[in-house]
Amino acid sequence: MKFLKYMLIFIPISFIAKFMNASGTIMFILSCLSIIPLAGLMGEGTEEISFYAGPKIGGFLNGTFGNATELIISIFALKEGLFDVVKSSIAGAVIGNILLVVGASMLAGGLKYKTQKFNVKVSEVSSSMLLFAVLGLCIPAIFTHTVNPALLNTRYEGLSIFVAVVMFIIYIFSLIFSFSTHKDIYNTDMDNEGSASWSLNKSIIILVIATILIAIESEFLVNGIEPLTKSLGWSEFFVGIILIPIIGNAAEHSTAVIMARKDKMDVALEIAIGSSLQITLFVAPILIFLSLFFKPMSIVFNEFELVALIASVIIANRVSHDGESNWLEGVQLLAVYLIIAASFFII
Repeated sequence: MKFLKYMLIFIPISFIAKFMNASGTIMFILSCLSIIPLAGLMGEGTEEISFYAGPKIGGFLNGTFGNATELIISIFALKEGLFDVVKSSIAGAVIGNILLVVGASMLAGGLKYKTQKFNVKVSEVSSSMLLFAVLGLCIPAIFTHTVNPALLNTRYEGLSIFVAVVMFIIYIFSLIFSFSTHKDIYNTDMDNEGSASWSLNKSIIILVIATILIAIESEFLVNGIEPLTKSLGWSEFFVGIILIPIIGNAAEHSTAVIMARKDKMDVALEIAIGSSLQITLFVAPILIFLSLFFKPMSIVFNEFELVALIASVIIANRVSHDGESNWLEGVQLLAVYLIIAASFFII
């Protein structure tokens, strides 16, 4: 993770480029290179705070701030009316976490350990919740793709808002479930190792500064999406479903792989599946609510996004059912992700 600190040099470079009115494509590239180390700093800050708040609260904060980058980018995309980018980034985050992150973790860990075990109860609860969450997100799209528009007596946005409210309530219930009524399921021996390297005040200050800089860089990135797609011929779907999730969660993804290499597959899966749950139950509803301040956004995915989302969740449930993983399962997940990425690339 040390190399991420060297990438911080791209932050002042991006500011200079903006001052010199660099092209949108250049600004997109520079902002991507700036956001990756900032997301890493944000993750490091929350990890340091976990030494003071405890591993459970720390894990929750890590998951929440791990998705903060993508949330900030999506807010600026909402402001610019890039709804396709926002919706595809939601789908891409879930698909990327399940296929890319879990796949890379299983492959990396499997190359070192023949078989890795993880808590079946936790993975079953998380996978079942993720299946519900993704189906909840997909229902408005399935509904609008199958029902004659002439039969509808309201706009799609109204259905999306109702679904968002239900999803957010379920998110609150899931927190009560994991932190209170069934916290024994989540109790493991994985306490924090070592001690804090930063003081609590330093951790909070770095977290705040990183968040502010990510917000600025996110605006640069979003403003560069249209010039990038025109100059390179890429679709907004590809940018949203592949590039933005990888950029926003790069540091979090690398952490999952590192945990798998340490034979901590429980942690790796919790990072990936937990992050997907937060995207579907928290980030997506928040974005729908925030869109009301600009232009109401409906969560209506296209047919291929629907298939990719549902297939990814089914795969997640299948992989986690036996409490064991190996490198071949990782290769299979990565292969599916590459096929999906290639399909969106040619759109």
